[in-house]
Amino acid sequence: MNPERPVSIADLRFLIAEDDNFQRHWLKVMLTKLGACHVAEAENGRIALDMLRSDEPVDISFIDLNMPEMDGIELVRHLANLEHRTAIVLTSALGSALLFSVETMSKAYGVHLLGTFEKPATPEVLQQLIDQYRPRPPKGKVRSTLPTFTLAEIQRGISADEFEPFFQPKVELASGKVKAVEAFVRWRHPQYGLLTPPAFIPTLEASGHMESLTWLVIERSVAACRSWHDLGLMLGVSINLSVTSLAEPGLAEKILAHIGQHRIEAQYITFEITELMAMTDVPICLENIARLRMKGFGLSIDDYGTAHSNLQQLLRIPFLDLKIDRSFVAGASQNGQMHIALSSCLDLARKLRRNSVAVGVETREDWDLLRDLGCTYAQGYYIAKPMERDAVPGWIEEWAQFF
Repeated sequence: MNPERPVSIADLRFLIAEDDNFQRHWLKVMLTKLGACHVAEAENGRIALDMLRSDEPVDISFIDLNMPEMDGIELVRHLANLEHRTAIVLTSALGSALLFSVETMSKAYGVHLLGTFEKPATPEVLQQLIDQYRPRPPKGKVRSTLPTFTLAEIQRGISADEFEPFFQPKVELASGKVKAVEAFVRWRHPQYGLLTPPAFIPTLEASGHMESLTWLVIERSVAACRSWHDLGLMLGVSINLSVTSLAEPGLAEKILAHIGQHRIEAQYITFEITELMAMTDVPICLENIARLRMKGFGLSIDDYGTAHSNLQQLLRIPFLDLKIDRSFVAGASQNGQMHIALSSCLDLARKLRRNSVAVGVETREDWDLLRDLGCTYAQGYYIAKPMERDAVPGWIEEWAQFF
């Protein structure tokens, strides 16, 4: 079965775990009318768990949170350890706040969560949830383990010119125009192919050897920017700064001298620092941040919403862009609690007269919601994956046909 293709509802096996007889019966009726042919029922979580432990797999389980003997919350915990990878839909009449809390818990357990809804269900809600279903591979086959590398191996790769930045477009939501790109480093490993940062960044950071890779990305990103400007594409480039680079005396002057060699104005280069880094009290870091902005470079607060900073700490940084973490974007078009959280982040950026940048935009629904909420820029796989430097102009030409 191809996991990328929608599955016919008639071929799916459903389980309804619900203690209320009327609610359980009505949910079964709606599923049957939608075309379901295999619908099992359980009066509580314990019966549901026994059924899910059987040899007969269940594709989608509808789970009420408040049930006797074993409630839906405990059932989810047990499901995380089952061999069968049933997808689940959580439901409750106890409010969206509880559903959101259990949704967060379910994701932390790693279960296959399709979504949630407050009772009563409607055929439209059920159809929308079922349409999202794709089979998952069995446990242990979801992904291969990343290879591990020593610091010496990574440094050898840097010396051998095996690292390079890929670039992900940043699009203005109001106009659809590509305004900038963000650099993401990749390792073209001779044995394992193209590797992403989790394979090498933790080792470099833990050993305090990020500086050489950071400068490689800066140098090649500036060179890429020059090549696009030569083609008439006046794109900006966002580059992530490491803690060690931020603590380097004379950082701003060194960067300014480098971009001068490429005839790039500082306004086209934005440096991204994480929200956690923005909370630093290290004087040299704060000095470099201030000097970078004074020299005309852009500054962006990355991963906003993940480090529990307060507004006073953020305002010490003269940032221009506030990047909203993907955890606030995912599902906000369908989840009321996430919608409120996302709106609050965007409202903060607006009141501070800063640009807002939403990352992790993966669906048309994400795009439409962010545009309607007044977000400034969007990044994510719905727009494009990170790509090689030479692929950017052609991609922009194709993207322009849509707007």
